[in-house]
Amino acid sequence: MLLILALLLVLLFFGLGFAIHLLWIIAVIFFVLWIVGFAIGRGESSGRHRFYRW
Repeated sequence: MLLILALLLVLLFFGLGFAIHLLWIIAVIFFVLWIVGFAIGRGESSGRHRFYRW
């Protein structure tokens, strides 16, 4: 019984570590896209053609 509990804890921690790592990768991708959108929005002379409207 103790061995099964230890195995479940290891699987749980492995799953959480993978999910957190994946979330970090997604967050970095969105941050890069946000920076690119900010640069494109600043490069436009008029406010009509913005990548986003914040």
